[in-house]
Amino acid sequence: MVGDSLSAEYGLERGSGWVALLQQRLARDKIAIEVVNASISGDTTSGGRSRLPALLAQHKPGIVIIELGGNDALRGLPLNMTQANLSAMAQAAKAVGARVLILGMQVPPNYGQKYAQDFASLFAGVAKAEGAALVPFFLAGVADGPEADKLFQTDRIHPNAQAQARMLANIWPALKPLLK
Repeated sequence: MVGDSLSAEYGLERGSGWVALLQQRLARDKIAIEVVNASISGDTTSGGRSRLPALLAQHKPGIVIIELGGNDALRGLPLNMTQANLSAMAQAAKAVGARVLILGMQVPPNYGQKYAQDFASLFAGVAKAEGAALVPFFLAGVADGPEADKLFQTDRIHPNAQAQARMLANIWPALKPLLK
């Protein structure tokens, strides 16, 4: 699992984020898979791309979850660069025999309609091109729900502890088939 602050438990009590909840669910369902959370707050797709080869060699995963790209958008990085980095990470994971799950993100409307559409669609494009599983919007029901203000920390960027179960629920349908 490579990701940014959304997966690195930024602002949360350790062990309460969605990745920890995933490990608990796997244990409860008697699925013997260890989840390695190699997420770093503030990370971009470039950072994930540079770190991934060593992580793949060290952990030899069967599944790689990629939750990166949000910080690329926040920094205004070129979409083609984000797309190339996501593609390269998916290819690197597949090259070692891992299945890939990409967690898509969206940006707020103040980025402009075209940028927002292009950003959101690049995750689906990479998933399709690389034969990866996809969660179209990782924060569905959190960032776009009727009570979104209650699901974020005071910074209004990072989901709070209450949102973590929903985030896991968003990925579970796409992840479950990869576990077989």
